[in-house]
This record gives sequence, C-alpha cells and structure tokens, in this order.
Amino acid sequence: MAYAVERTSHAEGITVDDLAIEATGLTKSYGKLKVLTGVDLRVPAGTVFCLLGPNGAGKTTTVRILTTLTRPDGGTARVAGHDVVRERAKVRASISLTGQYAAVDELQTGAENLRMTGRLSGLSRRDAHRRADELLERFGLTAAAHRRAGQYSGGMRRRLDLAAGLTGAIGPATVVFLDEPTTGLDLTSRQAMWEVVDELVGSGATVLLTTQYLEEADRLAARIAVVDHGRVVAEGSPAELKRRFGDQRLDLDLADQAAFETALALLGARVVQRDEARLTLGVTTDGSAAHVRSVLDEIDPSGAGVRRFSLHSATLDDVFLSLTSSKELAGV
Repeated sequence: MAYAVERTSHAEGITVDDLAIEATGLTKSYGKLKVLTGVDLRVPAGTVFCLLGPNGAGKTTTVRILTTLTRPDGGTARVAGHDVVRERAKVRASISLTGQYAAVDELQTGAENLRMTGRLSGLSRRDAHRRADELLERFGLTAAAHRRAGQYSGGMRRRLDLAAGLTGAIGPATVVFLDEPTTGLDLTSRQAMWEVVDELVGSGATVLLTTQYLEEADRLAARIAVVDHGRVVAEGSPAELKRRFGDQRLDLDLADQAAFETALALLGARVVQRDEARLTLGVTTDGSAAHVRSVLDEIDPSGAGVRRFSLHSATLDDVFLSLTSSKELAGV
C-alpha cells in the first residue's frame, strides 16, 4: 500500500491516507488491572513517533496491540492501512518489531541469525547476506560475525537482537516498532541505533519508538505522546511540549530546610524538579521578570529564604515530570 509521506512535526491537516498508524479508544485490562483506558494515536507515515512514559504506563501493551500480539478489549487500530484484529496477516507482513528482550538463536552465529531473519522477512538470499553484513558493521559486530551467539556478551546479544529486528525493515511501506530498543546499551551502541532510525525514516519507513530515555525522544521523534496510567496525557513535537508546559525552568536554591518545605508546599504541582539533600527546587515559568519576581515574592516575602536562583530552557525532563505521576525519571 502506498502512502503520501508527510514529513512534518504537526498532525493538523493530516488525512487518514497519510497515516501509517491510527488507533482510537484502545482499552485493555488484565482482570481488575486496567492497563489501557482509551489510547488514541495518529502517526504520519515517514516519521518517528515516540511513546514516552514511566514503567507500567501502557507503552508496551500499546505496541503489542498494534503489532497483533495482543487483542484489545475495546477500540480500533489500523497499521499500514490494515485492521489489527481482522487483518492480522496483512499487518504482520507490513511491520518489523524489536522488543525489549533479546531473542536470538544461541546455536547460530551472528551472521547466520541475521541471514535467517532476512530470509524470513522475504529478502532474497543475496539481499539477506548483504543486509546482514550492513547491520553487523553498523552495530559493531563484524569481528564476531562468525561466533555463535551463545558466546556473545549481554550487550552484544542485545545489539544482535536489534539488528535482527531490522533486517527486513527496508522500503517506504515498512512500519518499524522499537520497544525500548536501547535500554542497557552503551552510548556508542545507542548512537548507532539512532543513526539506523534516521536511515529508516530517510528511506520512507515509519518508526514507532517507546523509550524511557528523554534525550532519545528529543533526538529522534517528530512527535511524542506522553503516556501515563494507560492514556495519552499530552502529544506534540518536543518543542511544542516544552513550550506548552513551561518554556523556562526557574531553579531555586533555598537557604535551609524550613525554607525548602515552605516553598515546596506553596508551589505544589508547579515543582518539576526537587533535591531535598541540596535544598533545590525547579519550577515552570514563562521566563519573564514579572513572573520570576512573583514566584520569589510568593515563597520568600522576607528575602531570606532563597539564596540564589537561575533560569534554564525547559527540557523534556520537565515535561515528563509535569505530566506523569511517577515523579521519577526512569533510565536516568
């Protein structure tokens, strides 16, 4: 199925024909545990879309539904133009999935693993060999290509698993799902993965990425959906989210424990960062002198409670903490 590729960070004006993934009202429960409570997604073809959220937010369950591994209790979803319940075979023929855990054949060599997955993805023998060689080099596994995967270190196995998931991820019709792909990788391997994602999107593929690494979402995604307690609590480009939830952050260095506790109580939900040991708080602000002055007057009318303050551009950390209930950055 051909798609009109929309290379933009804005969802407005995008038609159904431009979407690689569309989900409406997805729900999923396991017994009394409600995992998804109505997830809506619209992912333009030819872009990177990121699901960002804390552990247990519903990211992996959403991916499992979109890749036909789990049936939703309610709602609808289409991937590559196909219904994930009624047209499972067509969806599976159009996607590539790399999950959170390594799933390689330990008795085969690294090269044999990649050639096998390439052939299973529909590549010719020649193309499977070529693709395997490309990915072995990309993920720094060329020297270990002819060693059995069972002899690989944990990090090498993870890199091989990522490469295996990407062997068939070529061409504009492919929708690639990467579920926390770089968890546990060193910086060099993470950067290699980022380059692969750039190449995939450059070829016209669509990538849906879940991650707990905020800088990864900022680096890769055209749009981000922040997920918490089984629902999307905000969506937009990284820049839009930063503007919407505080274009600036005011960092406060408090004089003592009493001043810290007073400021924390007065500021409430406006606090996006806190460090009690250092007696520091981070607060969203528009960056104007008037707003900074009003915050200082509110929490420190005597002028003795705040030792110093500074302004910084807002980050996705601030957005994440403002929107999720975990108040703890996983992966940092």
